[in-house]
Amino acid sequence: MSAVPETPAAPSRPTVTEREARQVAEAAREQDWRKPSFAKELFLGRFRLDLIHPHPLPDGEDVRRGEEFLSRLRDFCETKVDGALIEREARIPDEVINGLKELGALGMKIDTKYGGLGLTQVYYNKALALVGSASPAIGALLSAHQSIGVPQPLKIFGTREQKETFLPRCARTDISAFLLTEPDVGSDPARLATTAVPDGDDYVLDGVKLWTTNGVVADLLVVMARVPKSEGHRGGITAFVVEADSEGVTVENRNAFMGLRGLENGVTRFHRVRVPASHRIGEEGQGLKIALTTLNTGRLSLPAMCVGAGKWCLKIAREWSAEREQWGKPVALHEAVGSKIAFIAATTFALEAVVDLSSQMADENRNDIRIEAALAKLYGSEMAWLMADELVQIRGGRGFETADSLRARGERAVPAEQMLRDLRINRIFEGSTEIMHLLIAREAVDAHLSVAGDLIDPDKTLGDKARAGASAGAFYARWLPKLVAGPGQLPGTYGEFKHGIDLSPHLRYVERTSRKLARSTFYAMSRWQGRMETKQGFLGRIVDIGAELFAMSAACVRAELLRGRGDHGREAYQLADAFCRQARLRVEELFGRLWNNTDDLDRKVVKNVLGGSYTWLEDGVIDPSGEGPWIADATPGPPARDNVRRPIR
Repeated sequence: MSAVPETPAAPSRPTVTEREARQVAEAAREQDWRKPSFAKELFLGRFRLDLIHPHPLPDGEDVRRGEEFLSRLRDFCETKVDGALIEREARIPDEVINGLKELGALGMKIDTKYGGLGLTQVYYNKALALVGSASPAIGALLSAHQSIGVPQPLKIFGTREQKETFLPRCARTDISAFLLTEPDVGSDPARLATTAVPDGDDYVLDGVKLWTTNGVVADLLVVMARVPKSEGHRGGITAFVVEADSEGVTVENRNAFMGLRGLENGVTRFHRVRVPASHRIGEEGQGLKIALTTLNTGRLSLPAMCVGAGKWCLKIAREWSAEREQWGKPVALHEAVGSKIAFIAATTFALEAVVDLSSQMADENRNDIRIEAALAKLYGSEMAWLMADELVQIRGGRGFETADSLRARGERAVPAEQMLRDLRINRIFEGSTEIMHLLIAREAVDAHLSVAGDLIDPDKTLGDKARAGASAGAFYARWLPKLVAGPGQLPGTYGEFKHGIDLSPHLRYVERTSRKLARSTFYAMSRWQGRMETKQGFLGRIVDIGAELFAMSAACVRAELLRGRGDHGREAYQLADAFCRQARLRVEELFGRLWNNTDDLDRKVVKNVLGGSYTWLEDGVIDPSGEGPWIADATPGPPARDNVRRPIR
C-alpha cells in the first residue's frame, strides 16, 4: 500500500468564475428529453392534457401492500410516537427509531429482493405524510435516508455488488445521509473543496461537510468529493459510499435549528479517510449528475410532507373555528377568517393532487417528471408555509403560544407555532425557492437554448451563430404560429369536466395562459438575449405562473378521477373550482408583475446598501449577534473537537 497523501495545510477551494460555475451546473444536467413531459410542454405553450388525463392509477397489488403498511405505520405512530416529547427533548428516542427499523420503514423504497418493502412512490409519499404529521423530525429522518441517502443513488447508479452489499443494510438496520454542502459551498458545487485523492485501490478523503441531515446517527454516507485530475483519472466531483465509523470520520457538532428540533443534523469532518474504489458510485466526475438525477424523484418526499401539514392545518382550522365565537357567531362564519379556511382547504386539495399525480407518473415511468417534481417541491414548500401562517393567524394568540404552555393552563395542546417553525426549512431544503426558480427556468427554456443558445453565447464563432440562426428560424417558424390560437378559445372544449360544477373554463384558461406564458418567455429572450440569465425576478415569476397552471391542471384531473369512482366527487369538484379561481387571481397578478415591477430600482438600492450609502438607517439599534466569522473555517486536517456521532443500535 502506498503512503497516505499529505493533508494540505490550507484550504484548496477552487477559484471559479460565474461562467465556469454555470458550466459545471450545466454539465450535470440531464441533457436529453427521451420521454414526454407535461410541465415542459406547458412552458412551451402546449397544453398536453392527454399526458395526465385520465388520471393514471396504481396497480391493485401495489395498493394492497401500500395500504397494509400504512395501517401498521398509523398504529405505530399513534401508540409509540410522542411528537411533543421529541420537540421538548430535541431528540427522537432510540426506541422509536428501532421500532421504525422493525416496521421496515427504513426500506420503504427499497426492492423486496434486498429486504425492503418495495412500496411505490405514491405510497412512500403517503407514509411520509402520515409519519411527518406525528413528528416532522421523523419524516425528515426517513426522507433523508431514502430519498437522497444511499438507497436512491444506488438504485439508479449502483453496481450489482454495491446493491447487494449496502441495500439490505439500509432496508433494516443502517441509517444513511447525503453530504454535499460545505461551510462555504451551497448551491454552487463548482467550488466544492472536499477532495478524494486516488491512492492505489482506495481514495483518501479530506474536507468538511455542513448540515448533514442524519449525519449524527448515520451508519452510511453518500459523500460528494472532488477527485483531482491525474494520469488514469478523469477527475471531477464524484460520489462515494462511506462507512460512517471509518477512521478519520468525525461528527464535530450536532446543529440546532428554529424547527425540526429532533433532527440529527451535524458537521462532519473527513481526515485522511480511506474509501475503497469499489465504493465509488458511477464514474469519476459523475457526482453532480448522480445527485441531480436522484433528486428528480427524491424531491417529491418534501411536498408529500407538506400535504400532511396542509391536512392537519385544515383539521385544526375547522375544529377551532367552529368552537371559537366572536360577536355572536363562530369565527369561521366571519368572512375575514372564512377566506383563510377556504384557502387552506382548496390549497390542500390541489397540493395533494400535484403530489399524487407526479408520484404516479414517476411510478409508471412513462413521462419525464424532472420539472413536475421540482414544481411540486417549490409549490408545496411555499404553499404549506402560507397555510401554516394562516392557521396561526386563525388561532390568534393561541397560535403564537406553545403547545406546552397551552397544556399547562388547561387547554388543548395545539402545536401551531411549531408547525410554522418546522415548515420554514422546506423553502430551503433540497434547493431553496430561489434556486428552484432558476433550475426550473433553465429546464423551461431548454428548447429555446437548444436551437438558439449559440446566438447569445459570446464564445461562439460567427459561423456557429449563423448555423444557430438558421436552426432557430426554422424552429420558430413552426412554433410561434401555434401560440396564436388553441382549444382554450373554443367554448365547448374539455366539456367532460362539467358535472354540476363546471371545471372546463379553468382548463381552457390553462390552455390559453400556457400560450401566453410561452409568448412572454419568447419576448423576454428576444429582448434580453444573453442577459436573460440575470433576470432572476422575471424568471421566478415565469416559473410561479407555470406552477399555478400545473396545480390547476392536477386539481381538475383529480376531481374528475374522484367523481368517476364515486369518491366525494361533488365536494372534490367544489374544491377544485375554488382553488382554480384563487389560482387565477395569483396568475394574473404575476403576469402584471412580469413587466411592471421594481426589479431595476431594487438592483440600484442593493448596490447602495452594499456600498454603505444607507448605514445611517441602521442607527439606533443594538446587534445581539455574537462574535466570530460569518463562515466557519473548513481547512482540512485532524479534528479539533470530540466526535459526537451517536449510532443507534
